[in-house]
Order: sequence, then structure tokens, then C-alpha cells
Amino acid sequence: MANMVNVDSAETRNTSAETALPSRTSPRTRIALIGTGGRSEMYIRAIYGQHADVAELIALSDVNQGRVDFYQELIKELGGTEPVASFAPGELTDFIQANGIERVIVTTPDYTHADYIVEALEAGADVVVEKPLTIDVEGCRRITEAVAKTGRNVVVTFNYRYSPRNTALKEIIQNGVIGKVTSVDFSWVLDTVHGADYFRRWHREKKNSGGLLIHKASHHFDLVNWWINDVPERVFASGGLRFYGDKNAAERGLGARPERGTVDGLGHDPFRLDMREDERLKALYLDNEKFDGYIRDQDVFREGITIEDNLALVVDYQGGSTLSYSLNAHSPWEGYRVTVNGTEGRAELEVVERAAVQSSTDKKTVVDPSATPIEEEDAVRRNGERLVVQRHWEAAYEVPIINGEGGHGGGDNLLLSDLFNGPGIDPLGRPSGYIDGLRSVSVGIAGNKSLDTDLPVRISELGLGVDLSRGQA
Repeated sequence: MANMVNVDSAETRNTSAETALPSRTSPRTRIALIGTGGRSEMYIRAIYGQHADVAELIALSDVNQGRVDFYQELIKELGGTEPVASFAPGELTDFIQANGIERVIVTTPDYTHADYIVEALEAGADVVVEKPLTIDVEGCRRITEAVAKTGRNVVVTFNYRYSPRNTALKEIIQNGVIGKVTSVDFSWVLDTVHGADYFRRWHREKKNSGGLLIHKASHHFDLVNWWINDVPERVFASGGLRFYGDKNAAERGLGARPERGTVDGLGHDPFRLDMREDERLKALYLDNEKFDGYIRDQDVFREGITIEDNLALVVDYQGGSTLSYSLNAHSPWEGYRVTVNGTEGRAELEVVERAAVQSSTDKKTVVDPSATPIEEEDAVRRNGERLVVQRHWEAAYEVPIINGEGGHGGGDNLLLSDLFNGPGIDPLGRPSGYIDGLRSVSVGIAGNKSLDTDLPVRISELGLGVDLSRGQA
């Protein structure tokens, strides 16, 4: 298409069916949460805290009863007078229908998202799901069909949209300060704490996570789609597993490796995760291995890793702009750099979330520094963020960024408010629905196909079951 695709104004105002949460008919929405891993805590605390007046947690569900019990204890600490109900994941439909569940929050591993989303919709509940929406074409088709069939809502929690630094860049672009966008350069680096962690857990197998192009980068692709208000059209990808894994370890002469980090007698190893050193990891995962055998601390240099740790993409957009994107998962520092070029100037956002991983002081269990800020710095690189704008034939200037309290610069609290209270009129269009989720994972799905074929892939030829440019099945 020659002209910029303009997502309709209803979507920007958050009044379209696919983005807006339905109006409540009762004072408190009845919620069931499925998947009691680390991501579920944010929602539980919100329901028993700031949003207790509008949300009621009816039940928890997980394949691991130990993790359900862990959060039952948290609920008690948060003031819950009695444990909530629990049910087996296979009983989701029956539980929804027997207990008047209005909304299901899905925080399970990525490969299960489509199953639980579709089942919850067909059972009569709306869905809030952690990114990514799903990991493959089949999942996209099934979700699209279920939404069309039931008319119910799916909200994908893209909390990065709410981060003040990212909304500041959105405002610059949306207000036309740099003119029509012609290209975006986006480089994201994960350090040897955060990046390594994807190679310890279930994410390490592409059949579970879709690889980092879907599990992690769907956040980033959504940001670009939202920043420039456009729809991805064609993807070409390159990359591979070049740092982690047994073959790379052998090539660098690392020698024999243990199967996991939580063992005695290993000595110092910056890539080792000993869950006994972190009370929460121990209680949530190590103490509950007996229920399902899930090992949270696999060695990052063992066999069995099928995802990439270095990735690069070129993405063409329907409106004519091009994204060049790269992801590295073994950087000595963590953060990202975004440059947006336009017909009237240029915007540059640089974010340093962890300036250095220093084994002498760094807390390795603080995995995600954007969610849990830390002060690790060195003399050259310092934690922080900077948004610089420069129009043609003018001097550059810095745009102030004002952060709030909580994770992601206060963005998590804004996201939770929209989820539980319903979004109001938002000129930035931050609340996201299943079409946004499809648009973001479509880049990763096409990227994975391009990695397999060494060819560019057109998203319209994937057969996702919906026209992403219009949001119509």
C-alpha cells in the first residue's frame, strides 16, 4: 500500500470492540486466574490491593498445586479472610460456567495460551492474557475464530506501552514533530542475567515459547506498531544460537557443565542460578518441583536449547516505512536504543536499565531490571533514559521523561488501572486487544519462518485468519 495505514480513530479512543473492556454489570468482576508462576503475583496484589473495589478473585488454577498453595499464602498476607477456590486446568469450562466467572487471567506458558483463551471465550468469559497472545499460526487462527464466534473480549497486557519513556516517544511521533515516519532502527540488548534466564527455563525450547522473536520481541514489535501507527507487511530474519548451548560452550573450552545451578560444590559461576539464594524462587519453584518436575535453573550451556540468542530483522510496513531490529541475549549491559527517522527530523531514545553486570555486587535473581530497578552502574555507563529530538535545520533538544511509582516507570500501575477499571479516552491508544496481539506475534511468526527458509515472508500469506490492516475476519 502506498499510503500510511491509519488505524481507525475508534481504536485510538479505545471504544472499539477489540480493545475496550466491557462495562461491568456488578460492583466487582468475578475473576479466575490460571497459571501461578511469577507473572501472576502482579494481578493478585492488584485484586487484593488498589482494585479490590472492582475485582474479586474467585479461584486459582495450575498444574502445580504447590504454586497454588504459595499464592494462597500470599492472599492471606494481603488480607484475604479465607483461601480462594482452586480447580484443575482441565476443569476450566466447568468452573467458569458453574461459578459465574466473568474474566479469566491467563499467565501460563506461551504454548498453552491459545488453548486457555479459546476455552475461556467459548465458556462465556472475557480474557486478559500476558504477552505473547500465542506462538504460531494455528493459535492465531483458533483465537480469531473464537472471538468472531463468541463476540467476547481478549486483552493482551502490553505494559511497555504505558512506560513513560515509551509514551513520550509516541507523543512526539503522533504529534507530527518529526513528520511522516520513514524508518525505525531498534536495538535491544538483554544482559547475562536477564538474557541468560530465558535459556534456563521452559522458554529455551521453541515449541514452548516460539523463541525470543515471539516471547520477548513481541513486546518490541508491538511498541513499533503502536509508535508509528502502522501494520507490518513483510519480514526477513537472520540469527542463530551463538553464545548459549552445549556446542558453543565446547567451542569456547568451558568444559563439563552441571545440569542445573542449585547444587553444592560448584564454586563461583556467573551463569549459575542457585535458587536457594532467593527466598521467593526457592518457595515458588524449588520447593514445588515434586509436583510436576519443572526445573527452573537449568544450565544455560547444556544441550536441548532450540531458540536463538542473536537475531536481526528487516520489517517493511504497509505505510512505506522500514524497521531494522536486532536482539542480543548475552550483553554485558541491558537496555535499548530506538531511532525514528521522519520527513521532518529524527527522534532518539536511549534506555540503560542495568549498566553493568558485576559478579561482585549484582543480585543475579533480579532478573528483569525494567520491572525491578537496580543501581548497578560503572564509571562510563549509567542507568537512565534520554529522549532527544532534532528537526531538520534546528538544534537538538531533550524531552523530559517523568516516571511514576512501581515497575516499568509506573507503567504497570497505569496498565492495571485500565484492566480493572476499564480504559477511558486515551489519545495515545495504549490499551490493546487481540488484533494488537496478532500484529505483534505476526512479526515473530514470519521471522521464524524466514529463519527456516532463508527467504522474506509476507504476513498476509501466513493465513492468520484475519486481515490485520482492518481487523476484520
